[in-house]
Amino acid sequence: MSNLKNIGQASKASNLPVKTIRYYEDIGLVIAPRSGNGYRQYGEIEIHKLRFVQRARSLGFSVEDCRALLSLYEDSKRSSADVKKLAEKNLKEIEAKIVELTNLREVLAHLLDSCAGDNRPDCPIIDDLSSEDGSGKLMHH
Repeated sequence: MSNLKNIGQASKASNLPVKTIRYYEDIGLVIAPRSGNGYRQYGEIEIHKLRFVQRARSLGFSVEDCRALLSLYEDSKRSSADVKKLAEKNLKEIEAKIVELTNLREVLAHLLDSCAGDNRPDCPIIDDLSSEDGSGKLMHH
């Protein structure tokens, strides 16, 4: 039996949805050769690349960063400094997201504290969301 897998089998092997695999092919990230009848055929290399991308995405790398990482992976003359530079960029983006999420958590907690949550119609959360200037009255405490 052949080691080649169809897209459904590749999906199971890589833990990626079929739709995502098709998307990665559409954007030229991981391309599987086609059989004579036009079906995608995923070999060990393509499955490994799909797993590689799935793992990189789970670590927060963008699709374009994954493209660069795959290129570095395939380049036997690569410098680990190039890989480290991408990873450092990704870490800075993750740290910025953490700051942003922390701020959002504080704002939402403040809004929840400001709302009585009773049967009355007045609600500081709705008031804040519907503020005219979009900045929110309570959001900047």
